[in-house]
Amino acid sequence: MLAVLVFTAIGRSLHGEVVDAFELLTTASPFLLGLVIGWLVGRAWRAPLRLPVGTAVWVSATVVGLGVRAAFTHRLPLAFVVVVTLGLALLLLGWRVLARSIVRRRSRT
Repeated sequence: MLAVLVFTAIGRSLHGEVVDAFELLTTASPFLLGLVIGWLVGRAWRAPLRLPVGTAVWVSATVVGLGVRAAFTHRLPLAFVVVVTLGLALLLLGWRVLARSIVRRRSRT
């Protein structure tokens, strides 16, 4: 959830928009919905560090988020799709890769 909110806050601030709590949640809500669906479908609470679980969460957040956004705005610029896909991949998968490497290093010592 934090990753999606950070991504949204960065995006809004880069566009020079005000980043208040209401606007942040409004913008992030389609992607948060997708995130929750991904967590439920992938049962992410069982093994949150597994990359297949993270991939399910990322794909769900991206597809559902973009789908809901397209349904309400009736447009989906390609540049936005690319930025969302790559940005959410970095944030939703990146922390898992980092955490897994830390866990592996600690288990070796």
